[in-house]
Amino acid sequence: MVDSTDEMDGNLDNGHPKQGNEAFLFELHHTDAGSSARRATLYTPHGSVALPTFMPVGTVASVKGVDIGRLAETGAQIVLSNTYHLMLRPGDEVVAKLGGLHEFMQWSGPILTDSGGFQVFSLAERAKISEQGVCFRSHIDGSEVELTPERSIEIQENLGSDFMMQFDHVVKLPNTPEVVKDATWRSVRWAERCRKRARRNDQMLLAIVQGGLDQQLRRQSAQELVKMDFAGYAIGGLSVGEPPAQMYEMLEVTVPELPENCPRYLMGVGRPQDLLEGIHRGIDMFDCVMPTRNGRNALAFTDRGPVRLRNASHQLDPRPLEPGCPCPACQHSRGYLRHLFQANEMLGPILISIHNLTYYQRLMAQAREAIEADCFQEFHRAKSAGWTAATDR
Repeated sequence: MVDSTDEMDGNLDNGHPKQGNEAFLFELHHTDAGSSARRATLYTPHGSVALPTFMPVGTVASVKGVDIGRLAETGAQIVLSNTYHLMLRPGDEVVAKLGGLHEFMQWSGPILTDSGGFQVFSLAERAKISEQGVCFRSHIDGSEVELTPERSIEIQENLGSDFMMQFDHVVKLPNTPEVVKDATWRSVRWAERCRKRARRNDQMLLAIVQGGLDQQLRRQSAQELVKMDFAGYAIGGLSVGEPPAQMYEMLEVTVPELPENCPRYLMGVGRPQDLLEGIHRGIDMFDCVMPTRNGRNALAFTDRGPVRLRNASHQLDPRPLEPGCPCPACQHSRGYLRHLFQANEMLGPILISIHNLTYYQRLMAQAREAIEADCFQEFHRAKSAGWTAATDR
């Protein structure tokens, strides 16, 4: 196992060009006067993305319960899909033959594909991890599957996403220092293998910083990946069991190690308050299943905190979820929305999923405006005060 900076330096090919740099442009417009919050634009072959941004999760080329037209109406600019799941069903070659992921799901904007590394974490009981890659049993039919850094890139190139993620080794937190250290350096080595395998100039490959809750390891991981000169960097292995305060601490030690002229992506996060905390510390991109997963379970996000629509207090409530919200859910009363869930009507989860996605996109748009006006801290405090003081649940 390589675990020192000196040893790592000898394995780097520093003459390798940045992946995807011919088709992408990151333009930093402004940094908030009182924080590290950044307003930027990321230009891609499928349109531009205003940063900071939140990416709805369409794991199997579908955001659950939300069709493409309604998804666009929420304000979403970019969507995330998953290498592992699309590899198993319908198969990356099938997607390629049907015109690639954009044509397959009829989404004209940018798409980011996760590498499958998180699925290795979530399916740990099924997986055997080696330096070569991961072998596991398919959760669909039990067949044996091997996923390596090279295979992950091959799949993502077949899918034709705009942004590819390196294949990494994620472990749960808290964990032993030995396990975290081993996974971190394996992820660095796998990043180099992904980088060497990537062929297409119309895709941007992002590296993933690991390191658990070890400040020094996080810095070392970031430093080694930056030496490889990737076009963008993600922070992974967080929001996997640790308290929010520890996640914020890891951002504070990691973000300063990343280049200013590249997008920064915090993976798998999260709650509205986590998004603003990440933006405060210089993060540009987020993704999470929370808006739709909670929507399917009758929980709606608002500026007055979460509304749990199954609560009996909403039975006779004529108010919308949030005044002024343009989403279709907010055209109805809370009483009606509660009725849909009580009656097990599928329209309920659909409407609240759309509302939550709309809320997240509006939060990002407001954050961008606050950064441009140099008042992000005030915006952050006001939103936090509304969420924590809320009594309307």
